[in-house]
Amino acid sequence: MKNSIVSALLISVALASTAYGSAIKQTKGDFEDKFRQLEEVLPTPNVYRNASGEPGERYWQQQVDYKIKVSLDEKKRRINATEDIRYQNNSPYRLKYLWVQLDQNRFKDDSIANMASNFGGMGRRGPVNTVGDANTATKLNLNELRAMHFKADNELGYEIKAVKDSRGNKLTFTVVGTQMRVDLPKPLKSGDDVDFTIDFAFNIVEENAVSARSGYEKFDDGNDIFLLAQWFPRLHAYTDYEGWNNKEFLGRGEFTLEFGNYEVEIDVPADHIVSSTGVLTNPKSVLTKTQRKRLEQAKKAKRPVFIVTEEEALENEKAGTDKRKTWVFKADNVRDFAWASSRKFMWDAKGYKQGGDEMPHVMAMSFYPKEGGDLWKKYSTESVIHTMEVYSRFSFDYPYPTAQSVNGPVGGMEYPMITFNGPRTELQDDGSRTYSQAEKRFLIGVVIHEVGHIYFPMVVNSDERQWTWMDEGLNSFLDGVAGREWDPTIPWGVEPRDIVGYMKSQHQVPIMTQSDSVLRLGPNAYTKPAAALNILREVILGRELFDFAFKEYAERWMFKRPTPSDFFRTMEEASGVDLDWFWRGWFYSTDHVDISIDKVYKMRLDTHNPDIDYARLRDIENNKPPSRFVERNKAEGKELWVDRNSDVTDFYDDNDRFTVTNKERNKYQKFLKDLKPWERKTLERAVKEDKNYYVLEFSNLGGLVMPILLELTYTDGTNESQYIPAEIWRRSPKQVRKLIVTDKNKELLSVAVDPGWETADVDVENNHYPRQIIPSRVEAYKAKKSSDKVKRDIMQDIKTKLKTEDDKEEKNH
Repeated sequence: MKNSIVSALLISVALASTAYGSAIKQTKGDFEDKFRQLEEVLPTPNVYRNASGEPGERYWQQQVDYKIKVSLDEKKRRINATEDIRYQNNSPYRLKYLWVQLDQNRFKDDSIANMASNFGGMGRRGPVNTVGDANTATKLNLNELRAMHFKADNELGYEIKAVKDSRGNKLTFTVVGTQMRVDLPKPLKSGDDVDFTIDFAFNIVEENAVSARSGYEKFDDGNDIFLLAQWFPRLHAYTDYEGWNNKEFLGRGEFTLEFGNYEVEIDVPADHIVSSTGVLTNPKSVLTKTQRKRLEQAKKAKRPVFIVTEEEALENEKAGTDKRKTWVFKADNVRDFAWASSRKFMWDAKGYKQGGDEMPHVMAMSFYPKEGGDLWKKYSTESVIHTMEVYSRFSFDYPYPTAQSVNGPVGGMEYPMITFNGPRTELQDDGSRTYSQAEKRFLIGVVIHEVGHIYFPMVVNSDERQWTWMDEGLNSFLDGVAGREWDPTIPWGVEPRDIVGYMKSQHQVPIMTQSDSVLRLGPNAYTKPAAALNILREVILGRELFDFAFKEYAERWMFKRPTPSDFFRTMEEASGVDLDWFWRGWFYSTDHVDISIDKVYKMRLDTHNPDIDYARLRDIENNKPPSRFVERNKAEGKELWVDRNSDVTDFYDDNDRFTVTNKERNKYQKFLKDLKPWERKTLERAVKEDKNYYVLEFSNLGGLVMPILLELTYTDGTNESQYIPAEIWRRSPKQVRKLIVTDKNKELLSVAVDPGWETADVDVENNHYPRQIIPSRVEAYKAKKSSDKVKRDIMQDIKTKLKTEDDKEEKNH
């Protein structure tokens, strides 16, 4: 034990705060207040958004209703449509024009997204490659070439055929990249509405070629799956915090839209099955009697019921038809509308009884081709229901009548009541379809995540174009909760330990960065905020306070448009805890967590009784390691002078420097006499208890202040956990000390900081006192010569026989 904890005598209680050596010293003028109030940077509360994070007494938002007739030209892979729009101006301002989003224009050659693309720059997930490095060849991969070829071979973007008012008169419009300004004949007053019509068409992109969040996928059997999203001109958001949201669509920053009611007529080939936002209002026109009966059975089924079976889908694949059907869907109070269509779809469904008054019964449904196989049959619809079960606990009852998962070329994307999800099975030589464990986990995880987005941001309508983390981060936190309630052995990627690599990397920007400017979107907008919320829930607030506050935020902003300040303020106001330091550190900085325990001092209370204190000093002196020099002299038999001359003695041969005198005893008696009664009582109790006093010294190397989680291990083999709030760093954000007092028979053996890896501490080596050997792995390998990569033995290789198609065929047999 004495080798574990540094010992020192505490000469007086007041000396407990005496400064010892430290790893980080704060110098004059470099103090940074990590606990400054966030109100300095948040927008000023007003009548639209109050200081508690609630919608204000005059909160408003616009409403936009759509009636759309759309026709899918399967052969040309083209959309032709007409939309009637009613825009309700609920703002207190007059509007002279309206701004419309034209997302398909992103694929035009002259779009900002195309012209400003940085070859080899920062991609969606981080650095693509290094340009200009003499040792790294600049690469143009086949995916990039494929996208270039598709854009060159197809005319992309909207064809705006007409923009007319309700009387059929042409309206002046101006296209600005992915936006269109529609000039009104007269200003639209507060409280008034305006009707107008847009006739439009566009060629659908091939999703696998262009990576567009939607599009078509062509199969070898001659059929396609069409996923249609961002497909119709949609009104930009007009808000109290920004006015018109005029940020160009560059592809990463997603969408912010107005709520409204939709009625959409979708004209497709008669053998297609359509999945869509909303409720099908004409089932008798598009579904068979058998299919309608199956839908009724599915409402109360224990497991998903097939509305369109695999055998029926395979029959649809074979034929094709020139006949058409029109599917009509209605959706109330949604902020967007998406749909999918294919003759390849099988369709299963299962009812979810969530109870409540608003939407007691929800139909969970999945649409997928044969390529989805058992993976989709077993897990897609069940994952949809599991998501609603978990998310509703943290927010509100699922508010819509359907929740759908559709398989197609999009890996994962969300819209009201419908999601696009990508994983599939693999066709084997024996005709069976199998899937890996990774694909299974991916499907469950992506369905949970995308259906979760129907809560955030499809209902809690945050501005994705500006703050990706407000939907992706909050949703990643919740999908981690739902995922670990599904199967905790699956790595969900939202634990604090999952973000440490990013937090100490060079490619960082604060979470509070506009979406298109984020360098590494995945860690920044998904993992880091999710891990932060995990820490806030599990470490700082505790589940009860966090869950209450989070649910309050969701309910306050259901069907409304929150900003980050509304989230921050609500979480503080509803939990009752000042969290400004937490938002500043995690969301406004690139600091990381690295708390080091540098020293531990063991001290003992000075009793002022010389007979006790000097005896203790003598013990300390006697317990020091002996001099190596003296030990070797003794081993060599060297005789000491005092032994050879034992007849020469004096007072100090019988009394050392720790001998107590009556003068010192008298001084002690006077000391006791001069104490006030409460002081003497306090001292006598402390002397009697004779506790151990340990001073633990910590350094904040990462800059991000956090609670200090301690595990104290004692010599008797027991352990104890202690929680030191983050506020310990308030006046000394670089280095602090903490006094730990234990009973005299409870001696400290070792100390560990954050032993459960709960705070995203990036360096665990300095989390132990005494220091520990950290397990690692060293792999021996033979270094390759740089010339090995391009080594060609032409003299030998030219002897190789050229293989023919006949050779390949023979090998296959």
